[in-house]
Amino acid sequence: MSKHSRFVQGEFLLSDEIEKYLQSIETHKHLNAFIFVDAEKARQRAREIDQKRAAGAPLGALAGVVIALKDNLCIKDEPVTCASNILEKYVSPYDATVVQKILDADGLIIGKTNLDEFAMGSSTENSAFGPAHHPLKPDFVCGGSSGGSAVAVATGMADLALGSDTGGSVRQPAAFCGVVGLKPTYGRVSRFGLVAYASSLDQIGTFGRSVADAAMLLKVIAGVDPNDSTSANRPVPDYLTDISANRKAPLTIGIPGQFFQDGLDPEISKRISNIIDELKKRGFQTKPVDLPLTEYAIATYYIIATAEASSNLSRYDGVRYGHRSEKATDLESMYVHSRSEGFGTEVKRRIMLGTYVLSSGYYDAYYKKGMQVRRLIKAEYDKAFAEVDVLLTPTTPTTAFKIGEKTADPLQMYLSDIYTVTANLSGICAMSVPAGTDVSGMPIGVQIFANTFDETTLLTFGSQVEEIANDI
Repeated sequence: MSKHSRFVQGEFLLSDEIEKYLQSIETHKHLNAFIFVDAEKARQRAREIDQKRAAGAPLGALAGVVIALKDNLCIKDEPVTCASNILEKYVSPYDATVVQKILDADGLIIGKTNLDEFAMGSSTENSAFGPAHHPLKPDFVCGGSSGGSAVAVATGMADLALGSDTGGSVRQPAAFCGVVGLKPTYGRVSRFGLVAYASSLDQIGTFGRSVADAAMLLKVIAGVDPNDSTSANRPVPDYLTDISANRKAPLTIGIPGQFFQDGLDPEISKRISNIIDELKKRGFQTKPVDLPLTEYAIATYYIIATAEASSNLSRYDGVRYGHRSEKATDLESMYVHSRSEGFGTEVKRRIMLGTYVLSSGYYDAYYKKGMQVRRLIKAEYDKAFAEVDVLLTPTTPTTAFKIGEKTADPLQMYLSDIYTVTANLSGICAMSVPAGTDVSGMPIGVQIFANTFDETTLLTFGSQVEEIANDI
């Protein structure tokens, strides 16, 4: 029985339960998963939901559930730092659409989680508040950029969490921390109130300790939004019901050879192969799929993402938004000092790279070429989904690595997302499901891709893979 159902049936008081979560946040303070927690606001919210139940009023789908939010999502009258010094003192005047939907569904938001600055990173080491740490081995990274949200769910500091996934930033930390991470189709969830990194790639995603948990939160936050013209006006299925109803549907699983080549940890490869063998035993059909443009995905992603980042982050200039330097002596020095003091190294690197690829004389050679390759990658996935129902791959080439191990080599860090970025470039939905551990006990993730707006197939198949991974 779900926690929501147990609450509805009166098994516990949320005002008692919230104290356990606040205590857990204090106990796990060394993991640095949270940036902001308003304990009194959480207690007040818990009392209100308890009173609503006691009065016999109808309860929303998230009543009794505690949720953490990545700190690039806006909550009215609360800080939104994006883990950056440049937004250190910024307080949001409005709620993001996903926040309003969670509140309408009687969810309890307990706090804001740590991230790579402006969601730029693969380890949650690029945070102005310091790195978040892996829940099993604190000297290892938890993945990024939504690392704080993954840690919050993995350790029980929250039941569910939201992150943002621009190139794998929900799925990669989910794989590292042993939880489920779901990136919906681009446009399935409104981005209104999500601080933009790369607008054509960003998507809000969900974390849970099971596929059903991730589906429950997606059902609440999905749907068209008049405040976001890129949100899709399509019906939102009842994902939880569909997971049960469609479990026996015969599926053909595509296995892309490009995801099982040099660079993949042999232990991860063996574990995914075992899952594929078990799927075959249970009647699923598998089929090799060729995705030759995968080798260009990282380069294409970083051209497009950095170009959009350089444009989106131009608003943080000390005038319209953000920190204003006290060293400024004129207009130009105000811009220079404010941005130099406010942004961290990785953000500056991406702004400079993005400005370069958009600059006169280089636009055709880089940005235009990147967009052309992106269209070809999308065509490759369209062709694949004409022949198979889902694709199955590793989520990451390695398990979690040590803090500091890759910070001196940005290219090696960027390759951490090599298996995840194509889902963002093509706009399809994808999910990481826990697939066991390696010999040192570190979690492994298996990734599933499904076609655009086919989250029902993604979640249904994902719940079956989850079951198999637990059995073998």
